Amino acid sequence: MRTATVTAAVLSAASLAVAQNQTFNIQVGAEVSTPGGVFQFIPSNITAPVGSTITFTWKGSPGNHTVTQSTSSDPCNPLSNGFDSGFLFIPANTTSNFPTWNVTVTDDAPIYFYCAQLAPIPHCNAGMVGSINAPATGNGSWESVQALAMSLNSTAPGQPTAGAPLQGVNVSVTAAPGPVATSAGIKGVDLPGGSAASSAAGSSGSAGSSASASSGAPSPSATGGGTSGALANAVSGAALFVSAVFGALLL
Repeated sequence: MRTATVTAAVLSAASLAVAQNQTFNIQVGAEVSTPGGVFQFIPSNITAPVGSTITFTWKGSPGNHTVTQSTSSDPCNPLSNGFDSGFLFIPANTTSNFPTWNVTVTDDAPIYFYCAQLAPIPHCNAGMVGSINAPATGNGSWESVQALAMSLNSTAPGQPTAGAPLQGVNVSVTAAPGPVATSAGIKGVDLPGGSAASSAAGSSGSAGSSASASSGAPSPSATGGGTSGALANAVSGAALFVSAVFGALLL
């Protein structure tokens, strides 16, 4: 009996170690030629055990998107104390050095998120929602949450708090996205961690790296933060859409 108990404990510890070493990748945004269009997370739903790392990568070029935590019943509004990446701007023709952001799963409860960008149309209302550990069918499934988000097209998605703390519900977040403020024109606005982190997601900047106050990414104060910051990003988002369609980046 004692041997069986020890064996079970060892196997449990081994399973936890495996989970902690797992990394799942989610692409934020896509391109006009991508099946499913620009406004999507790829993949849109994953199953990830407790202890695993989710790496969000902003690869849609051009693109300007957020990863903002929400709920299945209110998919286009920020969850209180939920995570938010801020707005990440990726110029046209970007092919490398894409910003990334790591969050660690701390509970096996479903996690939902959306893009809070408003232009050229609200991305959440266009179906840009994602989930982690959502049920396969029924209420709370990714399909049901996306359908609800798309039915809310008369209501603009809620905007996250500019420079919110590094936080999240059922996840752990330790650093802002990065790199930002690169020579390729990648920029970050309203990044998490307060004004210091927002102006300093760092040139090495994926989660787990320390922020540097000299990195030069736009801070919330540079755009007014909050509503005015969202407006600035909406204007930029409209320019990106025109760029995607006509092949020229408009700033």
